[in-house]
Amino acid sequence: MTDNGLKQKVTRLRQAYAPHEHRPLGGYLAAMGTYVGVTGALAGLVRLTGRPVPERPSPADVVLLSVATHKLSRLLSKDAVTSPLRAPFTRYDRPIGSGEVMEQVRDSGSATRHAIGELLSCPFCLAVWVATGLTGGLVLAPRLTRLVATALTAVAASDFLQMGYAVAQQAAEGGGHDEH
Repeated sequence: MTDNGLKQKVTRLRQAYAPHEHRPLGGYLAAMGTYVGVTGALAGLVRLTGRPVPERPSPADVVLLSVATHKLSRLLSKDAVTSPLRAPFTRYDRPIGSGEVMEQVRDSGSATRHAIGELLSCPFCLAVWVATGLTGGLVLAPRLTRLVATALTAVAASDFLQMGYAVAQQAAEGGGHDEH
């Protein structure tokens, strides 16, 4: 198949997939390829270092990494302080409370830039990458990874306590309504 014929086939596929909306399929392919490369590099590093891979992670590690993944994914994708990391790929929209911001993906014609913007602004999308990194860290540097995951878990617990405190405070003050 010629290069021109392949481009036409890809264009037809893209149009058939999303005829009324721009979907950056090429950018998604690049992101998936990068993920496979990073995962392969982690696996290669584990093999090269001879680190033992647990047959089954302990339930405590699964819970710890789950909460840490949640927190780090939200921190990277929504926190106002980490917005400079997302700024080349997103545009600020509005605050959404608790130090988080809503951003829109920049669509400057680059499918890769668009896909990266979606990845970096979506805590659900980013969680796959974060969990992979933390899981790799659990094999390669378990003590350090558990320490970092413990700190992230403590911050997540603190977030929920802060929100609970705010709700309790509003309830104690009559729901924030003026009683006059």
